[in-house]
Amino acid sequence: MLVIGPYLRVRAGSADAQSESHGLSNQVQRDAEARLDEAVGLARAIDLVIADAIIAPVSQIRPATYIGKGKVEEIAALAKSLDVELVVMDCALAPIQQRNLEKQLHAKVLDRTGLILEIFGRRAKTREGSLQVELAHLNYQRSRLVRSWTHLERQRGGFGFMGGPGETQIEADRRLIQERISKLEGELKKVQATRRLHRAGRQRVPYRVVALVGYTNAGKSTLFNRLTRADVQAADMLFATLDPTLRALNLPHGGKAMLSDTVGFISNLPTQLVAAFRATLEEVLEADVILHVRDISHDDAEAQQSDVDAVLRQLGINPDDSGRIIEVWNKIDRFDAEQREELLNIAARRPADHPAMLVSAVSGEGVDALLAAIEERLAAKRTTLDLSIDAADGAGISWLHRNAEVLAKELHDGRFDMTVRVDETKREIVVSRFDAVPHLSAT
Repeated sequence: MLVIGPYLRVRAGSADAQSESHGLSNQVQRDAEARLDEAVGLARAIDLVIADAIIAPVSQIRPATYIGKGKVEEIAALAKSLDVELVVMDCALAPIQQRNLEKQLHAKVLDRTGLILEIFGRRAKTREGSLQVELAHLNYQRSRLVRSWTHLERQRGGFGFMGGPGETQIEADRRLIQERISKLEGELKKVQATRRLHRAGRQRVPYRVVALVGYTNAGKSTLFNRLTRADVQAADMLFATLDPTLRALNLPHGGKAMLSDTVGFISNLPTQLVAAFRATLEEVLEADVILHVRDISHDDAEAQQSDVDAVLRQLGINPDDSGRIIEVWNKIDRFDAEQREELLNIAARRPADHPAMLVSAVSGEGVDALLAAIEERLAAKRTTLDLSIDAADGAGISWLHRNAEVLAKELHDGRFDMTVRVDETKREIVVSRFDAVPHLSAT
């Protein structure tokens, strides 16, 4: 296959540059080579063989083919010489542009959205993931139906010879697609209802939810495995994991939370996928703490951060909410001692309410400090209490260990003096049952 990077060249100060820089895309800020490398990585994620990858600068988008006539002819000659069957355009193509390019290049053409949908189709393992991918794919395909069945363009309807024209083939296909979309949306509503029930069950326990978000291949799944001792698939490829996973997270003082690993984000994430995966991303919407995992070793780390922030805003989450979001700088194991010291200095200069946690999900460096930071954020919404309980009250002590974080526990004269931290929903129970009082040094 052949990968083409048809990147728009925009002059600084032009109207196009201003509109581009104010949109959700970071194409202006991204280096063309880095963008092409990412497109190649996407193609390799589904085991496509790359014959060549080239950058095709575009001064003006052509309505018919996106790129200019001369560039189309050049790519067609290259595709013929390499005998490629598939050309991937790293941009969003209109249906007519895709069809025209296929005719002129004599090869199947896939745009960025179509490629990502193919990857997601391969990666989805659970029924929920499959439903979401199929819904996104049908919404994408619905706008790309062309009149391929000209011999069936008009079917006679009604009675006798005077019947009016029946529905066209393209209308029949659109109707069938719309019926399938409606069915999938109904099934996904059931998934959302089930998730709400599960979430309500966790709130009764209650378990706080910590969600991982970040650019694809930032190391979220590796960090998830490190924090929870799980075995979620983690690989050095884009979209290695797709289906959401929840695991228990043990906090330093004995408390528990639920850690959620979500699908990775990417620049120009198709709107169909944001909409289709909203059921999955509800775990992020409902999370008490969000860990924004960044591959700090990546050359495009800043642009990737902006892409993730843009998707979070699409979901209605403020990426600047320091009380809820913790920025995690992952893969520090890739830096030497001098570079790591420079990173530490940069992190130290950040505002106190916007800290950056430096970690290596591979080696485990910095994970303890990250867990402490998570616990501190969760504790901001909990109450710290002091109490004294008879050492013989085994049931009460056991209940406290199950339903609260035991911060301190000392035995004096047959009684345990304890300092515990509890959720607001359990505060009245602890106060009334154990005669607890607010901890004097609680913040």
